[in-house]
Amino acid sequence: MAENTFSPGDPPAIDSEDRFVADLPPVIAKFVRATNSGDLQLLLETFVDDALVNDQLHDYWGLQEISTWALRDVVAEGLRLKIVGVIHHYGHSIVTAHVDGIFDKRGLPDPLVLAFYFSSQAEKIVQLIILRNHAGI
Repeated sequence: MAENTFSPGDPPAIDSEDRFVADLPPVIAKFVRATNSGDLQLLLETFVDDALVNDQLHDYWGLQEISTWALRDVVAEGLRLKIVGVIHHYGHSIVTAHVDGIFDKRGLPDPLVLAFYFSSQAEKIVQLIILRNHAGI
């Protein structure tokens, strides 16, 4: 596996031909842009004040906890998302992405495929659950 040479402040490596981005609700597209650019403030703007994020089976409630999570696990790890699937289901959006960054990848598959289960209300994310879904892998 090649070593990554980018840092969280580098411009995002986004596939401009990504046909799935057009299928995303605006707030989720904004979340992806914020994640790929390492923009903590923009990322936090996508959430309601009392939102829930569950990542790696740990709950982060409200903007203060989400900010701590995002700084540590998104921005500092140089997280990059390449969207490979989008399903809209009864007002929810399930986004499948290949995830890359400068985190420790030992023992992880290449590519690392995660499912992001978004629930939104009034153009803000109210809940995000992130899972490594083994179905279809």
